[in-house]
Amino acid sequence: MKNVLRSSALVLALLFYVDGIQAKPASPESIKALMQLTGSGQMGMQMMNQLLPALKGMIPDAPKSFWDDVMADVNADEMENMVIPIYQKYLSESDIQAINSFYQTEAGEKLIRVQPLIMQESVALGQQWGQKIAQQALLKYQRQYQEK
Repeated sequence: MKNVLRSSALVLALLFYVDGIQAKPASPESIKALMQLTGSGQMGMQMMNQLLPALKGMIPDAPKSFWDDVMADVNADEMENMVIPIYQKYLSESDIQAINSFYQTEAGEKLIRVQPLIMQESVALGQQWGQKIAQQALLKYQRQYQEK
């Protein structure tokens, strides 16, 4: 019985190993197409626009022309190119092709439109939930340790 289990485990391990070897890595072009479809291709500029107020706070005397030059020097494609290996680490070419196909459907296009709203509301809800848990923990601590 032990030999059967060992043999079965070995066969399964080999199947998963061989399947992983045969998967074609996702191409940078396919990943860039996905990023353009979903809007994450503008991630670099979005991050810079969020970072800019903090940078301006660090150098409050800098004139607008300075910040215009800083933004002109930003290569938005740099961030996109930096994340491509992350996609390649987790997704094969066939995965990316299937995802791209989905995002070109009516449902996929809708998901692209509403996902930022879903995320925004989820983050707000998560913050409320976290505050509720913090309040409950504080009350529990006060009841258990401060009222004695």
